[in-house]
Amino acid sequence: MVRSQPVDAPLQTLLLEHNEWVPNNPRLPVLIYIKAITANGCDPAVNFEETFSNNGWPPQWRSGVYDYHHYHTQGHEVLGVVSGFAHLILGGPKGRMLEVSAGDVLLLPVGTGHCNAQCSDDFLVVGAYPPGQHADTCCQAPSQEQLSSILSLPFPERDPVQGLNGAVSRYWGVTWPPIVHS
Repeated sequence: MVRSQPVDAPLQTLLLEHNEWVPNNPRLPVLIYIKAITANGCDPAVNFEETFSNNGWPPQWRSGVYDYHHYHTQGHEVLGVVSGFAHLILGGPKGRMLEVSAGDVLLLPVGTGHCNAQCSDDFLVVGAYPPGQHADTCCQAPSQEQLSSILSLPFPERDPVQGLNGAVSRYWGVTWPPIVHS
């Protein structure tokens, strides 16, 4: 079986502001890796799962994206598009429409609203989170405790696609290992 490695794909960033009841993340942009992982082989989801896992993001599920606006306060979320295409709304009800297709990867910082507006019948996504983080599906304005969680959630050690010195370190300002001042 041929496994594909992540490619040095084009990257887009999208910083989203608070939108109605969706908090989004005031500091961290969404990272959009275009055609980052080749979806090939008899089970192309494995390519995404191995890439994420090798970079410290254990895969949690294979499915689609919910067709209602929601966000998470307990985890940064990576979505790898295995097959098909979708029109996703990022940022909440008045957010930005983004078309994604097989090979694309989205890294949603904690608090980012997302919703599947339309997709092909074969749309399949692999979802993963950094260790100790998870998706709590929130569909209403956050409490003060949830807002605090969004602002204080630890950064991942590695970029889920590009590894140690990937886009997370460049665009989220994360260095690993962390610099310790004495």
